[in-house]
Amino acid sequence: MMSTSDGGQATLSDLKEVLKDTLAARGSLDQIKARIRAEIFSALDDQDVPKPKLSNENLVINELIREYLEYNGYRHALSVFLPGKVLI
Repeated sequence: MMSTSDGGQATLSDLKEVLKDTLAARGSLDQIKARIRAEIFSALDDQDVPKPKLSNENLVINELIREYLEYNGYRHALSVFLPGKVLI
């Protein structure tokens, strides 16, 4: 059990805060958030509805967005943008 500096017991909110800070310091918090967003989008994506064929213009725009995200190191956003892409 975790104790506070004054000898008392840590509250649930204290434990949550420590966990959040630890995950943020390790860089895991953003990965977890991105993974949750990707899973939510995947769950909401109706696989039974056929997607319309993308025009050449849309394909180029999507590729530009992908390159931008990749170039700037936005790996988490890229994992949500690309279908089936999961960061580990």
